[in-house]
Amino acid sequence: MNFEQIKTDNINYIHNSDNSDNSSCLVKKKRQLCQHNRRKSRCKECGGTSICEHQRIRSQCKDCGGNSFCEHQRQKSKCKECGGTSICQHQRQRSRCKECGGASICEHKRIRSRCKECGGASICQHQRIRSQCKECDGASICEHQRQRSKCKECGGSSICEHQRQRNQCKECGGSSICEHQRRRNECKECDGASICEHQRIRSQCKECGGASICEHQRIRSKCKECHNLYEDGIDILLKAASQI
Repeated sequence: MNFEQIKTDNINYIHNSDNSDNSSCLVKKKRQLCQHNRRKSRCKECGGTSICEHQRIRSQCKDCGGNSFCEHQRQKSKCKECGGTSICQHQRQRSRCKECGGASICEHKRIRSRCKECGGASICQHQRIRSQCKECDGASICEHQRQRSKCKECGGSSICEHQRQRNQCKECGGSSICEHQRRRNECKECDGASICEHQRIRSQCKECGGASICEHQRIRSKCKECHNLYEDGIDILLKAASQI
């Protein structure tokens, strides 16, 4: 009996060809999972053979020249310009598209791994996305203490030719810009996610205890008293440093 192994993206098959009766069939062979319920070859804790020196899946590692990356330095399947197979009709990753009922979308209409209410695996102890948390030394934080993809000095991949975040750039037709030419999440007509019950941007709403509201009950970035306190603090630090 001759066996020929056939690999697909999600499962292995064995092609069984018996010369005696000219019969053939496909026999499903499940991939082995390790004790952490992952594929052995892709498990970091088990030292999987597909994990590179940068602790990533080798084929998906830019530093290793992984073959999953296209000419635009994105994963081929997730690249809009390359017509990636994971891109849906709404020009989003299919699994993360609310309109397509993506598998990664939770009951709160958020990406499940990033949902605090669902206890998402990507949420750290500071209630932020772990990779974007400065206190956790998140992998997405650059030397300038910004998200690397959104840092102009680092040439972030999310920065467009107009030196804005690509998805928020009207000239680039950013995906975060709605039909009313506003940021979709801040648009009242679009029922933006950042709009509170008082029809204000939640972070700037006093009644909601918005994060952008300072102790003086003003928007922090526009508060003169907070600005003066900041400058006084800098002066104190400089004086202390000069005395060392």
